[in-house]
Amino acid sequence: MSILLDTHAMLWFVLKDPQLSAGAHHAIRFRSADAFISPASFWEVAIKVRRGNYRLTVPFNVFFETALEKNGFKILPITIKHAAQVAELPLIHRDPFDRLIVAQALVEDLSLVTRDSILDQYGIKRIW
Repeated sequence: MSILLDTHAMLWFVLKDPQLSAGAHHAIRFRSADAFISPASFWEVAIKVRRGNYRLTVPFNVFFETALEKNGFKILPITIKHAAQVAELPLIHRDPFDRLIVAQALVEDLSLVTRDSILDQYGIKRIW
């Protein structure tokens, strides 16, 4: 089962944050297929770092390059199909990062690792 990690799930896994549920940790660590990260997560973290809402202990690019390499995460490129899906999503959740990640999960038929239960209303397969 291939999975897509929501931004917080990826951060909590990489940083060994106890907020990550045991089920999510297991799905990421012991997955049988690919684990993807959306460029939307890079963008989201970059904005939060710039605004001072989030701090990394190493440079941004080092953090993400290391996270990808060490954990075998793959980047899921954003496509026109993903953007088109965003345009079709009901306005259940207004966060643009989450909406794009949901669209990617739906289009690519990926399970989404996220604690955000409101995203269930989009019909995603959620792991937490």
